[in-house]
Amino acid sequence: MHYTLHLTNNCNMACRYCYVDGCNIQNMTFETAKQVIDKAAEEKQSTGIIFFGGEPLLHKDLIYKAVEYGKWKEQHEECYLHYKITTNGLLLDKDFLDFSEKENVFVALSHDGIEKAHDYNRVDRAGCGTFAALLPKIDMLLSVRPYAPVLMVITPETVQYYAESVEFLYKCGFRYLICSLNYAGNWTKRNLEELESQYNKLADFYMQRTLAEEKFYLSPFEVKISSHINKDTYCHERCELGKKQLSVAPDGTLYPCVQFVGEPQYSIGHLNTGIDEKRRNELFSINEQEKDVCTDCAIRLRCNHHCGCMNKQATGSIEKVSPVLCAHERMLVPIADRIAEKLFKRRNAMFIQKHYNELYPIISMIEDKTN
Repeated sequence: MHYTLHLTNNCNMACRYCYVDGCNIQNMTFETAKQVIDKAAEEKQSTGIIFFGGEPLLHKDLIYKAVEYGKWKEQHEECYLHYKITTNGLLLDKDFLDFSEKENVFVALSHDGIEKAHDYNRVDRAGCGTFAALLPKIDMLLSVRPYAPVLMVITPETVQYYAESVEFLYKCGFRYLICSLNYAGNWTKRNLEELESQYNKLADFYMQRTLAEEKFYLSPFEVKISSHINKDTYCHERCELGKKQLSVAPDGTLYPCVQFVGEPQYSIGHLNTGIDEKRRNELFSINEQEKDVCTDCAIRLRCNHHCGCMNKQATGSIEKVSPVLCAHERMLVPIADRIAEKLFKRRNAMFIQKHYNELYPIISMIEDKTN
């Protein structure tokens, strides 16, 4: 289980695709964070604590205290907690990164690539782009956390820079690139045609880097390749809404995923009263039902149409699939399959290790530490 703590609905930016309401600011208290950690510790197993926002680094002191309390719980109870933070990077500093290294707090950076792409959407409250301010932050982050992932959002307005932005972030030193579409954007036929063109460019990039035996993870292709190679288990790893992750609002209200925070109709309980299992199971069951429009689709077992959070973002309902998502999956799967087929036929060692050896992540990390 993972618990995502929404420390605040406030942010130090004014992203054009952000739907966080910063006018009625709510901040999580330490007492609420303690309740989450207490609940996580009760599970007596490895449990993730994710610090989220708005922008969580607006509340560094709360993060410090929460991790300190979590360490105390580990010493006194049979539990193991691991931590992650997702940040826009503007408030990253050496002190926090030293803390993250000491306490093993995993840091993920939100960044959209080259200046034209990043600054189109990610602006500060004065309306100025934040690209320049993040350049020294990237170097600082990767010097301390070399495995830090970068989270990139592609919009209709920035899709033309997709491949160039991935290559830029790769040259910066990022090796874990998580790329997501803003499905709620105003995607046109022309935008989607451009998206397909960008994926073909990225396919060349993926091939070149893999043939050069370079270690990296590019989420769109890795996920779709895995959906074929591991097809017997992949379809069982669907979005388990509210089952494997709980999102906790600043006031302690529980939600099944980050997309639903602040919408009472999707609440599945409260820290003070516990999980409303009936409501959680209702939402889970609704999300599990196959959508009528997907029943006869040849790639439905490899598609993200089952993600309730994604559907909610795009259509406003967990029961409706976005036509944009459908078009995206239909264009991406054949491109990913072509890459995989070429690399498999060549018996490329990096490709084989990455996709057919379950121990590859561990082996790779040991290699990196000993070289």
